Amino acid sequence: MNAKRKLHIAVLMGGWANERPVSLMSGKGVADALESRGHKVTRIDMDRQVAARIAEAAPDIVFNALHGVPGEDGTVQGMLDLMGVPYTHSGLATSVIAIDKELTKQALVPAGIPMPGGRIVQTAELYEKDPLPRPYVLKPVNEGSSVGVAIVTDESNYGNPIQRDAKGPWQQFDHLLAEPFIKGRELTTAVIDGEGGPRALTVTELVPKSGFYDFDAKYTDGMTDHICPAEIPDNIAQLCCEYAVRAHKVLGCKGTSRTDFRWDDELGEDGLFVLETNTQPGMTPLSLVPEQAKYCGMEYADLVETIVEEALRSAASGADQQGGADGNG
Repeated sequence: MNAKRKLHIAVLMGGWANERPVSLMSGKGVADALESRGHKVTRIDMDRQVAARIAEAAPDIVFNALHGVPGEDGTVQGMLDLMGVPYTHSGLATSVIAIDKELTKQALVPAGIPMPGGRIVQTAELYEKDPLPRPYVLKPVNEGSSVGVAIVTDESNYGNPIQRDAKGPWQQFDHLLAEPFIKGRELTTAVIDGEGGPRALTVTELVPKSGFYDFDAKYTDGMTDHICPAEIPDNIAQLCCEYAVRAHKVLGCKGTSRTDFRWDDELGEDGLFVLETNTQPGMTPLSLVPEQAKYCGMEYADLVETIVEEALRSAASGADQQGGADGNG
């Protein structure tokens, strides 16, 4: 970004999704960083009048710091496309696909990226019989940050079959994705776009101090140890980076993305599986993309400006802001 050019950037945050608190933290961090670099920043906590508020602000670009629906599923992207306002991160088509775990599998598995099997189930089915042999994982189809995720084991207190009064975190959702549970280690790799194309940063291992890497473990200070870079064999680290970049390209991601893995270290390379690719990863003080960027020598404000720069470069070159899950994004 031209150091002499100061921009007016609207930072879109908050909203009404389950991840609202995370988005507010991400947005504050981004806005503070941009202001520290001399940019004019308009902070917008998303509501139903968001289009009018953006039009009134008339920014040069929108930094999309929303997480979950409707900021990460293509809704906001489509609105901004219609308004003709440049924005950061992935476009409409990519967002629609990447937030849907089943659509993501349909895009990535044919591209040679290993993902767990499983199937979509109606929540009501759970109370009749297990959809898969235990242990298995239940997760909402269209949520991030491990919202609503549960691991069902023989020892779980959900009952066998699952009881309607078990108070599982999935109960607010009508449909769920059931996947086999992959034992082992939680890994993640961030990808950042640049003039030379997307590049993977490094691999972080996430070690929750209790339970698994759920919403609380992600965003509560001290509940999870981040080992960056992960202490794993070079071939596994290389595979993580390769799969993350491939997923970024196949889905048509822009700016930055983060791909999450489970690795059964007893199986070597055959035990590595992609769980999902996040098109708008967190930018909070505990978030993984800023942590990996710092390890690679990029300070937080540099990371934020790089994301803005890439969005402006894409808009200036006439690139299709909608991306597209065709491997050419």
